Amino acid sequence: MNKERLIPLIVATALFMENMDSTVIATSLPAIAVDIGTSPLTLKLAITSYLLSLAVFIPASGWTADRFGARMVFAVAIGVFMLGSIGCALSSSVTGFVIARIVQGMGGAMMTPVGRLVLLRSIDKSALVNAMAWVTVPALVGPVIGPPLGGFITTFFSWHWIFLINIPIGLLGIFMALRHIDPIKSEDPERFDLYGLVLAGIGLGGIAFGLSVAGLNLLPRSVVGALVAIGSISMTLYVMHARRTGSPVLDFSMLHLATLRASIMGGFLFRLGIGALPFLLPLLMQVGFGLTPFQSGLVTFASAVGAMGMKALAARIIRTFGFRNMMTINAIVSSFFLAACALFTAATPLLLIMIILVVGGFFRSLQFTAINTVAYAEVAPAQMSRATTLVSVNQQLAISAGVAIGAFSVESTMMLRHVTELTAGVFAPAYLVVAFISAISAWFFWQMPDDAGHEISGRKAVEISSRKGAAQAAVKVASETTGDARDQRLG
Repeated sequence: MNKERLIPLIVATALFMENMDSTVIATSLPAIAVDIGTSPLTLKLAITSYLLSLAVFIPASGWTADRFGARMVFAVAIGVFMLGSIGCALSSSVTGFVIARIVQGMGGAMMTPVGRLVLLRSIDKSALVNAMAWVTVPALVGPVIGPPLGGFITTFFSWHWIFLINIPIGLLGIFMALRHIDPIKSEDPERFDLYGLVLAGIGLGGIAFGLSVAGLNLLPRSVVGALVAIGSISMTLYVMHARRTGSPVLDFSMLHLATLRASIMGGFLFRLGIGALPFLLPLLMQVGFGLTPFQSGLVTFASAVGAMGMKALAARIIRTFGFRNMMTINAIVSSFFLAACALFTAATPLLLIMIILVVGGFFRSLQFTAINTVAYAEVAPAQMSRATTLVSVNQQLAISAGVAIGAFSVESTMMLRHVTELTAGVFAPAYLVVAFISAISAWFFWQMPDDAGHEISGRKAVEISSRKGAAQAAVKVASETTGDARDQRLG
């Protein structure tokens, strides 16, 4: 297998492990809580502590990869994630379990951005769309396959295997990474911005943790508000600091690049939908329709089937229509299928629900592939580590915000309708809200130049070839017309 296929598979496998593990725990919390002698509500700290760890350590990933080499950091990140997985499986107390999840988050924080950096430094830009299609699938498949897989393992085996299955996958990932990824690192690594890392860590941690907790109803709203406020203040201080330093951990000056700006801003709004869907859909299926967690997981898995079906067609679609046109239209189409979930009722045939999820998953996956690819169209090789860090932070905040907005919409609907229990009817407005926000992203994608990312999509080459063919045809027609006229004169 050539490098253009093998490296995306190596990166995708590691990212699948990280994305799946972040959600697989959800359906297993009651069993874990009983085993270590605590309540499921308290154990939700394990989910939020993982998200907090991700938010705090992602900003350090770019500099670390430049300093020690992306291949080595990627392999070590997998090792740290495995160490955290072993710690989770061996935990006998809440404290031990939460600490192990924080260690997992440290590994995951490096795996995602550094994995993309490995891809960007190893694959030619002309093959990047196909490569990103492979890497996009885990982010979509992981969150939907996680809950049913967690329920299956917990029901028929033991919750410990949720974490222990990461060990053989991780060992294979480390071996393949060290064997097939080139040891590329920066010739002149920048000075480490420790003060900026502290400010960004507190800012991102406060915002992401606050939004995530808001969706879980784990802490009082005053505490949630304080967390988000502290995070926002810290991020404001960081932005002021970043303007005065030459090596910021989060380089917002890169947003002057039109394609990266569209990917960050438009991508943030669009990702709210995918951030809310894994939260809203299982609740609707289980609480609203009375399905078991395993049945619910099988239904929601339909969106993953659509995501995998997109992989083979992404490059052809983007090459035909171009990034700007495709992303603008597809943002609206994807949002339409997200809004269609608001029509689901207990009387809706499961087959129709699954068809909508499959088709919607296809278009969402296509959009994410385009967002993740076009972000790097104008980024210079020396700035790739900064770009991957910025994109990863943006994705993490978008997912956390999606959960928070989805939960807030459901709670608001319950308050307006004066009901105290969840029913199928209270979910419809939430789907419409996140779909509307996702649709707004189309405006940011439309702001890109018409030829945005043409080096990656190959569209410009296709247009040139078409024009050349048209010109040759015109010359041929003119020549034939001249020949006919000459023959007529001679006749």
